[in-house]
Amino acid sequence: MRAVTSLLSDGIRFAFGTLTVLPVRVTRWDREAARAGMLCAPLAGLVVGLCAAALGGVLLLLGAGPLLAAVASAAVPAALTRGLHLDGLADTADGLGSGKPAEEALRIMKQSDIGPFGVITLLFVLLAQVAALFELYAAGWAQGAAGAAVSAVAARLALTLASRTGVPPARPDGLGAAVAGTVSARTAVAVTVLVTAACAGVAGALFGPYAALRHAAAVLAALAAAQLLLRHCVRRFGGVTGDVFGGVAETAATAALVVLVLG
Repeated sequence: MRAVTSLLSDGIRFAFGTLTVLPVRVTRWDREAARAGMLCAPLAGLVVGLCAAALGGVLLLLGAGPLLAAVASAAVPAALTRGLHLDGLADTADGLGSGKPAEEALRIMKQSDIGPFGVITLLFVLLAQVAALFELYAAGWAQGAAGAAVSAVAARLALTLASRTGVPPARPDGLGAAVAGTVSARTAVAVTVLVTAACAGVAGALFGPYAALRHAAAVLAALAAAQLLLRHCVRRFGGVTGDVFGGVAETAATAALVVLVLG
């Protein structure tokens, strides 16, 4: 029992220490801790999402409109990750857009600057996130808060799936290599079912049964979009990198918000 508790603690530290800028010290950096950390990734997403929802709610209470609340809620995840996932999305877009062979594309992704493909991708993704959050906040604070939380959870759940066995690393070092293939496919599916059911259950309790279906659909659509990107990156680069993980997370978050608005 003590060993399980210790591993859970290490996993939570790994998840928050690598996926957020919250002051959590990573005490272990091995495959077992990485596995536990990726399983705890949705928990880190929940904290990020609740922080985003809280700031949006505070601004609405102070008299701000839904647009400002949406911008703030979109900014919080970027701030709590130091823009790590957005940077990964931009680098992934540059690598894919370059049309170069895998080795050269990976070199492009590792450069510190952002190319035109990355800039364009960031622009449209952030615009989509803000636009979707605006519509949700315009319908009420609770809807906007739920959207911010669910999108953040779905983004980190996509990382759990991206860490499953059978998905190789593209490089021998870095975060991608540390977590790639650490989670068994069966465990990843179990966590997906659990998190999706939790999102649906909370939405159903707050807004009714139709909302439960809508939020479950948002999570599943987010994962589907993330898996499409993941599959393409594995085919193009030969595996995953930390940048690919960032791109997967932002893709999932955006897809979840878009589905919630369409619903």
